[in-house]
Amino acid sequence: MITAEGYRKLIWKAKIKWLIGNIIVYSIVCIPLVPIILMYGWLIAQAFSGVCISSLIPQKLTLKNFYFLTGPIYWGGTPLYKSYWPLVRNTLLLALGTTGLVVAITSLAGYAISRFEFKGRDPLLKSVVVVHSIPGVLFLIALMYILNTIGLYGKGFLTLLSVIIIKAGLESPMYTWMLKGFFDSVPWELEWAALVDGCSRFTAWRKVVMPLIFPGIAAVSIFAFLSGWGEYLLVLTYITDRKWYTLSLALSELTYQFKHVDYGMLAAFSLLYLLPAMIFFLLTQKYLMTMRIVAYKG
Repeated sequence: MITAEGYRKLIWKAKIKWLIGNIIVYSIVCIPLVPIILMYGWLIAQAFSGVCISSLIPQKLTLKNFYFLTGPIYWGGTPLYKSYWPLVRNTLLLALGTTGLVVAITSLAGYAISRFEFKGRDPLLKSVVVVHSIPGVLFLIALMYILNTIGLYGKGFLTLLSVIIIKAGLESPMYTWMLKGFFDSVPWELEWAALVDGCSRFTAWRKVVMPLIFPGIAAVSIFAFLSGWGEYLLVLTYITDRKWYTLSLALSELTYQFKHVDYGMLAAFSLLYLLPAMIFFLLTQKYLMTMRIVAYKG
């Protein structure tokens, strides 16, 4: 028979084993994060340093690296952009436009796949994962040919609008598959009750089903926004008018030749480019976790 003292020793040993196990697991998981944390630490320190540094401690604290917020952006002593804010506007247009289209397409398509039986439904779902694994770069030449044929290549805002449509089209299949899992989790009885009460199918979808899958819609919006905010390849390939460049393309130009790089301004520019995405992610990460769980179950 185990005495009270022996029972306490067993509990104490179990706690020690649990603590050691957690320390080992988290140590292994955190090792790959060390370079990333150091990189972000240097970025923040350099953004507020008056000289180029190679440590995580800022030197000669200053705000002069953020001069581009109120004037032109210089590269090698030459004005590269007249203002920082048109770049923000274009990036927001791309991110928000992509988000709006993706949410509209995936919420309708996901509902249709979840609720309706039609020929080829299962192969369609399986093909989404396969097609999504194909690198988008393979479609660049074909899409450029299409844009040039219909007269949208190199047309300023129309080209940016085309990039938004292309980006939304590339992102929608996978998010449709994910939202299907959320629609599957909504009981048929709730929708049938709305139909019996006189709602149309569209009204039942909009007023009954959609509020119940809000975490999924929020998660899709987050993914689409972050994807649009960081898009580089499509903008580089299709947009030729500097007036419609985005922050990602401008950031690439600022590092074109190392001898002209202003590391203080580059760090400040990168920090401001990174900050909205980080804040957006931190405020909404609970929806991302919800989406991953439901998508996995689906």
